[in-house]
Amino acid sequence: MRILIEEHKYQAADVKDILYGIDALESVEGYVSLNYVGYFYNTQLKDCVFILPKVLLEDKNDQELVFGKYLPKDIINLDEKNPLNETEKKFIYEFAVWIYRAIVVFKQSNQDSGIVFHKKIIQAGKGRRKLSNTFLDILLALIQFNKDNQSFFFFILRNLHSGYNKINWTRTIGTTNAIVQDNRPVYLNPVNKKRQINFDEELLVIFFSILNYIGDQYGFPKDINCNFNLIKGKQFETYRKGLGKVRLQQIKYKYFSDKALELWGLCYAFFENANKVFTNKDQQEYLLAKNFNIVFEAIIDELIGDRDIPKGLKEQEDGKRVDHMYTYQGLTTHEEDKPIYYIGDSKYYKRGNKVGKESVYKQFTYARNVIQWNLNLFMNGDQDDEDWKKDWNDFREVPKLRDDVTEGYNIIPNFFISATMEEDLSYKDNIRPTEKQNKFFSSDQFKNRLFDRDTLLICHYDVNFLYVVSLYARNNTLQKDAWRKKVREKFREEIQQILKDKYDFYAMTAHPDVNAEAYIKDHFQDMLGKLYSPYSDKGIFSLALDNDNVFNEENKMLLTELRKHFYVEKVTIGESPLQKLEEAKAEYNVVLDDLYGDAKDLVKDDIYVLIGYFKDKEHLEWILNTELYNTRTGTQNGSLLLSEKLLSVKYLLLHRAGKSERLVKLKNAPRIMKGSDLKNYPYKSGNERIDNFNKTYIVFELDKNNTEEVFGSYSWDIKNLNLKEGHLSSVPQYISLAELLKKRNRE
Repeated sequence: MRILIEEHKYQAADVKDILYGIDALESVEGYVSLNYVGYFYNTQLKDCVFILPKVLLEDKNDQELVFGKYLPKDIINLDEKNPLNETEKKFIYEFAVWIYRAIVVFKQSNQDSGIVFHKKIIQAGKGRRKLSNTFLDILLALIQFNKDNQSFFFFILRNLHSGYNKINWTRTIGTTNAIVQDNRPVYLNPVNKKRQINFDEELLVIFFSILNYIGDQYGFPKDINCNFNLIKGKQFETYRKGLGKVRLQQIKYKYFSDKALELWGLCYAFFENANKVFTNKDQQEYLLAKNFNIVFEAIIDELIGDRDIPKGLKEQEDGKRVDHMYTYQGLTTHEEDKPIYYIGDSKYYKRGNKVGKESVYKQFTYARNVIQWNLNLFMNGDQDDEDWKKDWNDFREVPKLRDDVTEGYNIIPNFFISATMEEDLSYKDNIRPTEKQNKFFSSDQFKNRLFDRDTLLICHYDVNFLYVVSLYARNNTLQKDAWRKKVREKFREEIQQILKDKYDFYAMTAHPDVNAEAYIKDHFQDMLGKLYSPYSDKGIFSLALDNDNVFNEENKMLLTELRKHFYVEKVTIGESPLQKLEEAKAEYNVVLDDLYGDAKDLVKDDIYVLIGYFKDKEHLEWILNTELYNTRTGTQNGSLLLSEKLLSVKYLLLHRAGKSERLVKLKNAPRIMKGSDLKNYPYKSGNERIDNFNKTYIVFELDKNNTEEVFGSYSWDIKNLNLKEGHLSSVPQYISLAELLKKRNRE
């Protein structure tokens, strides 16, 4: 068996004979480098040649070394003396089988790929001999024998069971007692024909047990058409460890037919683990995959990706193609029905190679394209456009990345996955954050804005190449599904951990007296990129703040301000915030009871109080008697401008020189009236008489209900209401009812 490594530069003289029959061009410098992975038979050497993946190579001291220890030229011939130990040789024998199986499965699933070159493996037989000591040859010969000799098996089985279980009347009559009934003897214990040990049957049991094992272990098709009790599990392991050879040697001389002897030889070669197998033609055979990185990409995509990706996401409009994509539970939510896109790129490098800047930039571009595709789908302004309607019908279940209220963008998990190998060359399931220098990449336009469309991040993972190749080669749907579920959850948890290390996460929901959407709109710049709503309850928001020390003061000020209007609780990313928010609400209700008392239920986000000035006792009596309060409106100094909040005024707090006199309820919306419309009233407005009928006034109508009974016996210090400059003047102003009630003084 000869071993070559993909893409390694060999001296042409070292591999000239080995590459007989394979088109490999020599460079100007006298080197040969193969861009293939797979298997071919060299008819000149009468030996097989395996070209193994470059993941076996590792750069050390400016040299490419196999397993980080051996020069590739020193291990070309496994049959001659070479530095590999027995464990490493055994590994290469089995590894070659896995590579073969992976290429076969890839070829079956990608008929039109054009990168796999295959000529059918020749049959085992007694013709011209090929010396082959590869484990793969033995497995293929066993499988081929099973395909070609069904009639041979049927003949043996028919002979085995002919006459079986027939009654031996001679022995029955001579050795057992009969009961006479109706003058006829009845034998209760007839003697059947005894089966003798049948060595043909035992050989078939061993053969089909081997087929069953290689089917389970390597994914080869079984095609077992018999009802024998096969040797399985631990019992078969004892056969593999030596009992198989012993038992076959014991029954070797029981066979005389050519087919039985051929079958015995194949079984014995399997247990001897690559002895001599002979084939019947002197012709070339091969199974080679060019550009094995495409095969590795297909392996990873099969094991972790989704196939039903919407058009335009994997094959992007700028010509870029995403290696892997799937939807899975979002990072910031605990709800499983809130999926997000996961974007991956597989890296097929030599061991230890780093991801280049170009790959990182391309991966960020993939994510930007996905965001833009999503925006085009959900924010197309032309609802009558037929193409848009078609897209919407096809992709209505696609997760929306942009939140309309906060204008924040969901986090798109982005990752590299590189092939590596375990130091002990094991096939164990191992996927972990890379051991290379850069485990995490990020790109942003503005700092401290995680939920921004320009804030992108990539995590880098290493996967055991041997495990994923063996899993793919087995082609077992249940095993692949189980691993896919496990890895997706692991990716999510690992990316969340990276975010936990870099950001502090909070859940927040508005106080009862606060309109969250209006507040976010009014303070948009303060929270842009920091806020997002990933939950089904759109009243709950996720707040992410960079925990770098340079942002400490900025974040502290923002949290202080937000807590005046929202319940803000620190949470763990991806966990439900409901319990902590409910606890915060309960605690806040205690505060409300203390602040508002019986008026707590009146504290709403759209209720405002007008702070109205009166000049003297006579003016106050006029207001209460006429049930009207008026003030000028317009652009002149001392006028009150119309606004949405002014139209939401429901209460009037009358004061004189900063001392509150009375809180009364208003009814209806304020009216705009000319002075001439008020000529029937003995009209007064502070210092102003009704003499000027051409001025415009806002008129508020008082309710007859005694508002003070609702709010209790309280007074307000107007100076502490944080009004605009000149709050002790005659110019009315307004604040929210909630803010006013917080400033009450119990009398």
